[in-house]
Amino acid sequence: MAPLTPEQLARERIDALLEAAGWIIQDSADFNRKAGEGVAVREFATKAGPCDYLLFVGDKACGVIEAKKAGITLSGVAEQAARYLSQLPDHVACWANTLRFDYESTGEETFFRDAADPAPRSRRVFAFHQPSTLHAWLKEEDTLRKRLRHMPTLDPSGLRDCQIDAVEGLERSLADDRPRALIQMATGAGKTFTACTFSWRLLKHAKAKRILFLVDRNNLGDQTLKEYQNYEPPGAGRKFTQTYIVQHLHGSQIDKDAKVVITTIQRLYAMLRGDELDESAEEGSAFETWANEEGELRPVEYNPAIPPETFDFIVTDECHRSIYGLWRQVLDYFDAHLIGLTATPSKHTLGFFNSNLVAEYPYEQSVVDGVNVGFEVFRIKTQVGEEGGTVEGGYKVPVRDRRTRAIRYKQLDEDLGYTKKELDNSVTVPNQIRAVLRCYRDNLFTELFPGRSGQWVPKTLIFAKDDNHAEEIVQACWEVFGQGNEFAKKITYQTSEKPKELIKAFRVDPFPRIAVTVDMIATGTDIKPVECLIFMRDVKSEGYYEQMKGRGVRTIRNADLQQVTPDAQTKTRFVLVDAVGVTEGMKSVSQPLERKRAIGFDKLIDQIAQGRRDPDAISSLAGRLAALDRQIDDEDRQRIATVAKGTSLKALAAKLLQSISPDIIEAAVNDRHGSVEAATQKEVEAVEADLREDACAPLDDADLRNLIKAIKKKTDIVIDEGTTDEVLEAGYDLKQAQQRVTSFREFIDTHKDELLALQILYNQPFPKRRLTYASVKQLAQALADPPTHLTTADVWQAYKRLEATLVRGAPSDKVLTDVISLVRFATGQADLLEPYSARVEQKFNLWIGRQKKAGRDFNEDQMNWLKAIRDYLAANVEIAPADLMRDHPFADWGGVIEARKLFGTELNGVLDELTEALVA
Repeated sequence: MAPLTPEQLARERIDALLEAAGWIIQDSADFNRKAGEGVAVREFATKAGPCDYLLFVGDKACGVIEAKKAGITLSGVAEQAARYLSQLPDHVACWANTLRFDYESTGEETFFRDAADPAPRSRRVFAFHQPSTLHAWLKEEDTLRKRLRHMPTLDPSGLRDCQIDAVEGLERSLADDRPRALIQMATGAGKTFTACTFSWRLLKHAKAKRILFLVDRNNLGDQTLKEYQNYEPPGAGRKFTQTYIVQHLHGSQIDKDAKVVITTIQRLYAMLRGDELDESAEEGSAFETWANEEGELRPVEYNPAIPPETFDFIVTDECHRSIYGLWRQVLDYFDAHLIGLTATPSKHTLGFFNSNLVAEYPYEQSVVDGVNVGFEVFRIKTQVGEEGGTVEGGYKVPVRDRRTRAIRYKQLDEDLGYTKKELDNSVTVPNQIRAVLRCYRDNLFTELFPGRSGQWVPKTLIFAKDDNHAEEIVQACWEVFGQGNEFAKKITYQTSEKPKELIKAFRVDPFPRIAVTVDMIATGTDIKPVECLIFMRDVKSEGYYEQMKGRGVRTIRNADLQQVTPDAQTKTRFVLVDAVGVTEGMKSVSQPLERKRAIGFDKLIDQIAQGRRDPDAISSLAGRLAALDRQIDDEDRQRIATVAKGTSLKALAAKLLQSISPDIIEAAVNDRHGSVEAATQKEVEAVEADLREDACAPLDDADLRNLIKAIKKKTDIVIDEGTTDEVLEAGYDLKQAQQRVTSFREFIDTHKDELLALQILYNQPFPKRRLTYASVKQLAQALADPPTHLTTADVWQAYKRLEATLVRGAPSDKVLTDVISLVRFATGQADLLEPYSARVEQKFNLWIGRQKKAGRDFNEDQMNWLKAIRDYLAANVEIAPADLMRDHPFADWGGVIEARKLFGTELNGVLDELTEALVA
């Protein structure tokens, strides 16, 4: 039998794709357009010659397929297919005078174009659409892309400016049919609320079929669902979920009536492959599991239960970078627009979204706008934390089993040295944890939160290295703060209490005051009352670090804050306590996709469980399991065999290696197909895939994986009770303050010739003018704009850190004029930095003194008015008779009429004289 030609192989693959999608394939001689909802007829005769496939849906012709051999580029083939669209014989039943759909396919690659779109453009699709999909499109009055060009004007009610920019920017991008769009919004600025807004508009006005919302892990899916449930679209009179069904996937079935589906990409991948997914695979954050890793997953294949047209839009919310690498095939499977939401876009993320950044709202701008709060870094360095230590030999030392936490005593024959990297991994030093917490406690109400009553520790979130470390920290918190169990809680996946209930209590109840986590609430989880983050673990990923910092940035209403922290007034910033140098180390930015990196054991075994099947990964895991088998004792071997249903670690490693052995693969192919020569490449690949799947199957069991991971770690952790620790250094990070002061000075120097307020404050040659409220407002707004993103409070706080003896008081949140004091201090015109109102009051007292010396006395009513004018000038720098009629308190006192009764014809002169004396 002669081998198939490349053209015949392409037709064979195309036929398989069509059949998988539910099409009935016929030769022209067997033509029956009513054989099913979708019929594909080979070599159908047209006026332009026979077309490769003519597609019939609902008994009528609707499109064509142009078939090409593999390797042919398809971008120019659409014009060939287009020849047939208007060249059908007149007697053929069709939906319109011109056929609407054209596909170009090699069987390996397929392009699709809908001629009814406003600007018909071929796009790559994973497979052919199902007949029912084309049938539904044919019955619609217009296409999705056409509707996207005619979206109604956005109602801005209840939206922040940044959210309006995001929705409008996205809709402009969709109207231009750009397949990918990225929205950057600072953590806390309302990304999910924005997503609810555009989801509503896409469903209601663009009549989208369904939207997929991908989250990083399962508990963030719960939070996203709640956001949709609480969202009330403007003018709708009902909540989102009262109109549209929103489904948070926990199983493998998509509700056919659901309009928004929330899930993790791990679950979606398993569903496409028809696999079951252990829910534990969705619990951890993939920011670290898949961060900067490369490899392969078993390829996704067509799944008729979840065809590529299942979703019109896919939203990826802060998903780990591998969603655009290892997991990218899941995104590519769907014929959908991709919408990315991120707080910190990397170059790689921008590249994946074709540099189509439709809205940009950085953290710095969110702080200026009052959407988020800023932060200060308080660094704690201890001797053991910086230098490590030594457990003295010659004694019995306590040793804790990581798995059971049981303590026994072991003779240490010689000194055991450890570095700071080994701290809380192979050796734990309770006194080091206590030293950090004592330093935090002792500075809490003096340096960090002065002015508090001292009765309520601000809500504090501590990041630990692992669950054992978290346990040690919680117990140390109870001891150091002299409090009971409710004061500090561990919130991890291994906690005995219900994590969701603990998170809720930490968010809305007075207790616990301190929560200790590893990564369960490190990203995404919204806990607005948190005022302090303590890093007792280092983080190498820049994106993950930014996400963790985001747990502290949220603003909160004063009443809500005081409900959980009664002695707090207003959340104006949060404090990042750095006990490990996390703010000082270099962070890894997303690396290019082709770069290979080493991978930790725990991450590798989790990735295998999630579907990774490349030979490098399997070989690496097999080698590590074999090495582990040589290191463990018989008791642990028996424990593994029990959980693995009789399979030893050695046998598991051997089977993994055999699954990628060429000899074993060849033997399996011979056994299944007779010989390697008789098998097609696809059949060989299927045998390889089955061998790997069978070898990896035991690792689907979460209990076995967790047991192996626990044994792989040093099961014994030495407790160094003899080493005392002392704080070497504790204080605010002055680099941040210096950067702000430098930036401010550069700003005023750069703009001194442009901004009127600066021209006047610099006393440059200029027609004599007074400061105006408009000029001061212009100065404050320019300072807040990119690239400086500075507020008066930011710069003031920075000066307080650097020159505390020269700073008096604090700026008011409600007035703009304190920026004048900053400029005067920065330019050397004032020796002290104090609120503008204090300087105005001093000048007012001097003015009153001069008046008395001149024999001019004021009665009580006049003094009350003069003091009110003083306060008004302190806030507004100018005053006119009209202000006396309009503004408080003057209007309440009778306005300008009453003022003229008190000051007579001198009123205007008094206003002018006070302005000159107090504001100049």
